[in-house]
Amino acid sequence: MAIKMTKVTFTLDVDTVTRLRRTAARLSKPRSQVVREAIRDYDERSGKLSDEERRRLLEAFDRLVPAIRPRPAREVEAELREIRASRRAAGLKRVPRAAR
Repeated sequence: MAIKMTKVTFTLDVDTVTRLRRTAARLSKPRSQVVREAIRDYDERSGKLSDEERRRLLEAFDRLVPAIRPRPAREVEAELREIRASRRAAGLKRVPRAAR
């Protein structure tokens, strides 16, 4: 099945065009294919944390979690009941588990 294509025009700096041409020649692929693959790769990676971000967040987690004071399960359940009752009174709908 053929992929539907749309022709677009971009303005790129000289260095980017040089890199595009060099990469296309090295891979023996059309420049448009190199651009498509680069965009696909960027899209797949853009929502993920970098190693530095992951390390920073894990350090924060390791620092903050021990500061959470332990509470009896009975106290936690009572607070949850209170929150649920308050939400119901305000007319807030419960989000189904599948949508979370």
